[in-house]
Amino acid sequence: MIFLINNFFNYINFITFKVSSKQYKMIKALAKFIKNKENLIYAIAMALVLFLFKWLETHFIVYNYRLDIFIATIAILFTVLGIWLALKLVKPKVEVQIIEKEVFITNLVQSEINQKEIEKSGISKRELEVLDLMAAGLSNEEIAEKLFVSLNTVKTHSSNIFLKLDVKRRTQAVSKAKQLNIIQ
Repeated sequence: MIFLINNFFNYINFITFKVSSKQYKMIKALAKFIKNKENLIYAIAMALVLFLFKWLETHFIVYNYRLDIFIATIAILFTVLGIWLALKLVKPKVEVQIIEKEVFITNLVQSEINQKEIEKSGISKRELEVLDLMAAGLSNEEIAEKLFVSLNTVKTHSSNIFLKLDVKRRTQAVSKAKQLNIIQ
């Protein structure tokens, strides 16, 4: 067949006949194509051989490792299923915690200071003044300025109040003193 095509173009070179410019360009392109036919056939043959080798390599890999591929596919499938189950079906348990807290109801009517509780707790007059100023929201420095004493003296009075009322913080001391009607 290639021989026939070569002869045809050789024949065209010897015979002149009337053709349009479009036909001439097509014949010229076909002639170039046929001149490079050996290169083209070689390129197509190499592409087919490479395709065959890749196909055989893929077939060989799939054939030799088919069990591994199957196991990996099942593992991925079950991993995805497990994650989906964890997110959608298993809901976190809600724990109910019951917290009992003592609530003191204060009277809306102003009551008098309970002198018996003051004597019972052993709070001195100066400590009572410091406790009143704590309840007013003053800092230790402000209390020291107001009572004309040093900061260390205020801190000492505060620690004595905490010990006598059995509390650990200023807010607890003020709250407990209000409950016992020591301050208003």
